[in-house]
Amino acid sequence: MDGTKRSNIKPGDKVKVVQKQDQRSGKLTEGVVSRLLTKSPTHPHGIKVMLEDKVVGRVKEVIK
Repeated sequence: MDGTKRSNIKPGDKVKVVQKQDQRSGKLTEGVVSRLLTKSPTHPHGIKVMLEDKVVGRVKEVIK
């Protein structure tokens, strides 16, 4: 599922995010959403979230 819409993501969802330092390589980190950091309903590069292990990144994929 698309990670650019805030309505697709909620705490507890399993997602793949790209961290700031991994944007060039495109390396994805998998985890569970702790909180949503982006306030706007959409973002072209993905909604910024904090995972349960305190990793911050932009959602590229929501795993169902």
